[in-house]
Amino acid sequence: MVALRKPQPILDDNAFAADVLRGLSMTPKRIPAKYFYDAEGSVLFEQITALPEYYPTRCELAILRAHGKDIAGVIPEGAALVEFGTGSTKKVRLLLKHAPKLACYVPVDISAEMLEAEAAALRRDKPQLPVLPVVADFCRSFPLPKETQAAPVRVGFFPGSTIGNFEPHEAADFLRHTSNILGANAFLIIGVDLIKDTAVLNAAYNDKQGVTAKFNRNVLFRINRELGANFKPDCFEHHAFFNRERSRIEMHLASHKRQKVRVLGETVEFRAGETIHTENSYKYSVESLAALARGVGWMRAGVWTDKKNYFSVQAFRFVGVQAARMDLGE
Repeated sequence: MVALRKPQPILDDNAFAADVLRGLSMTPKRIPAKYFYDAEGSVLFEQITALPEYYPTRCELAILRAHGKDIAGVIPEGAALVEFGTGSTKKVRLLLKHAPKLACYVPVDISAEMLEAEAAALRRDKPQLPVLPVVADFCRSFPLPKETQAAPVRVGFFPGSTIGNFEPHEAADFLRHTSNILGANAFLIIGVDLIKDTAVLNAAYNDKQGVTAKFNRNVLFRINRELGANFKPDCFEHHAFFNRERSRIEMHLASHKRQKVRVLGETVEFRAGETIHTENSYKYSVESLAALARGVGWMRAGVWTDKKNYFSVQAFRFVGVQAARMDLGE
């Protein structure tokens, strides 16, 4: 039986406040999407994944069930598996069943409560697998547990098309960042939402039950609770739409009226109709993501899609920028 280990928090307590104040002073206003995921936000997102309109989770799970053995085939024996932005472990479990000889599994997430609950459940189900959770913002540098250093290679797992939440240059920075964390000869398995019919995309982020709207507004409740602000969340409306020119879904919170909000002693003014930009979700083609990854040294090692080609799971191997260019004959 593996000894139980509490997740080690390494978050900057001031980062949330600084990011919120900075974002609300910008034009247009914005709040980083990573702050959706407090305990309530994590629960709401899990509800979203089960909605009939929201296809990404359903499609990704179908790919992992149908091709899990092949996808897990890129994970070398004895590797340490590091999941960035874990949330629920239901996806990684579909890989773990085909990768029985891992050195350890390291789930990394900003939400400590959900992370510990999921880690505890996985330990019960897989008592021989060392589960070493880390509470961290995976976009920032953080140390891996020392047990990962003994593994011959580290493999990253980044499901859920979370890479789409980054601006393209930020996505490239993140891929560079993961290579620094995982080290030489690393592999990375990424879930990626694909470009598709606009009606399908818009419906996925505007569900009839209003769960996504509640999820979007929850960030205002969090700011009130943790930063002492006085937002009136009901005075903001959920807006989500596909921006075809930039190939992304945008989510906003639009002010119903002219109003002022106090946040950490600062006054933030809103015009009627003014929005806070809370999330982007970029949609990629298989080729465009491969080109982005190749530019920072990751070479594609495999691609799997669902039957409708709505979603993809893609595997990459880190070879370095120079080797990636040489592979293309540049």
